[in-house]
Amino acid sequence: MSARRSVVVLTLVLLGAIGLLPAAAQPPVIDPVAPVRSYEVVAEHPHDASAFTQGLIFSDGRLYEGTGLYGSSELRLVDLESGNVLESHALDQQYFGEGITILGDRIYQITWRSGVAFVYDLASFEQVGMFSYQTDGWGLTTDGVSLIMSDGSDQLFFRDPDTFEVIRQLSVHDGNEPIVYLNELEYIDGVIWANVWQTNYVARIDPETGRVIDWLDLSALTQRAAELDGGIDVLNGIAWNPETETVLVTGKRWPVLFEIRLAGEDENSI
Repeated sequence: MSARRSVVVLTLVLLGAIGLLPAAAQPPVIDPVAPVRSYEVVAEHPHDASAFTQGLIFSDGRLYEGTGLYGSSELRLVDLESGNVLESHALDQQYFGEGITILGDRIYQITWRSGVAFVYDLASFEQVGMFSYQTDGWGLTTDGVSLIMSDGSDQLFFRDPDTFEVIRQLSVHDGNEPIVYLNELEYIDGVIWANVWQTNYVARIDPETGRVIDWLDLSALTQRAAELDGGIDVLNGIAWNPETETVLVTGKRWPVLFEIRLAGEDENSI
């Protein structure tokens, strides 16, 4: 294990010891079996440094963001170029907002430990529905048919968008190792992208087998965000822009949102 990974693991162990990590789970140790892909940074965009980002979606030229924390959780419409919040819907203080996704004319937003998912009208942000579920809510995306949800384990849950019932369940693994703490999700060109909480890694996952196809190590982006604001939290937030074929990534309390593109293994790639 590298020295950097050793530091990450030690930090997570200490967090677990003082109760800041779920007691039932072990801190993630990412030692990739699948290849680590290179990428290039296309642009940097301003981002609200107070936003505890839990979900990110780019649809029809508009950026949507779900934020967390009790008393601060919102669904937002955000201007990509300025980072300004154009419209927002606040959750009641009892709810800790988590992942969001858009399917048809509906926005879905899950919550952390309340077992509640909210459904909004895409145009008006008005709540039009509500579902309950039995596990934690972490990340949410869609393959255009089902909703795909993470709960902080190595499992992904494919859910019916009309009933929120589980259609099937997928175990995610790299080689023989289960990948836990799957968090914010995005479905891009037939592949599920997933932040692994408390790490700088994004896994790209085969939605049929659960196998990690490859990884992105976004440590350089975390370092850049920390240079701009020393109060940042972890990497979290993935949104696909099909118009430019780029991916928007950010983190909790990050002052910047990066636009990246997968690249070949060349000297200009990270």
